[in-house]
Amino acid sequence: MTICIKDKIKNINAVIGCNIGCRYCYAKAVANRFHLTDDFSKPIADLHKLERLKKPGVYFLTGMSDLYLWKKEWLDKSFELLRESPKTVGVYLTKSPNKIKLDDVPDNAWMGVTITSKSDLWRLKALRKNIKCKNYHVTFEPLFEDLGDIDLSGIKWVVIGTETGKCKGKIDAKKEWADHLVAVARKYGCRIFFKEELVHKIMGEENAIQELALEMEEALK
Repeated sequence: MTICIKDKIKNINAVIGCNIGCRYCYAKAVANRFHLTDDFSKPIADLHKLERLKKPGVYFLTGMSDLYLWKKEWLDKSFELLRESPKTVGVYLTKSPNKIKLDDVPDNAWMGVTITSKSDLWRLKALRKNIKCKNYHVTFEPLFEDLGDIDLSGIKWVVIGTETGKCKGKIDAKKEWADHLVAVARKYGCRIFFKEELVHKIMGEENAIQELALEMEEALK
């Protein structure tokens, strides 16, 4: 049976807002629908929500934001709580690793980038160069094309997904794109997770791969 990633990795939306302006952004639509912020392009924070990190588990911290837009005190607070809670895993994502410099990242923090097409591949090198940490991951969602034989050295976990929603210009991933990415990820020893809609619409249950990183599985025991 297909697993919804949200059943395993819980969202902590302590920071809301982003100014990148992705065409397919679901976070802005959610923020507007529920009036979560007056101006989505200007991130706001409710750091009390980060207290949930004290409870062991796996938490996604940038579902409504991008890490590069976090103020230093916001990130420092999340890192402080992760260090105090070694059985917790915190997951962060950015599309702008070139604008971040981090070299004191807790061992239970997972730093990653979003890649949708070949034009985003520079983010892999920038991630490894600018963010020094124990655990790297990459989210290939929405996947817009075959990415070729990319370098995933140092990456422990990859997430693959197709575009969701009904946005104008929507692009559905193709099975051969995901198959190629899986082959590359296996070559580098990455754990792989297919998002639910990719399984249902593109890959089929018989081809589903839904692996969490081993450290995440341990945190969920």
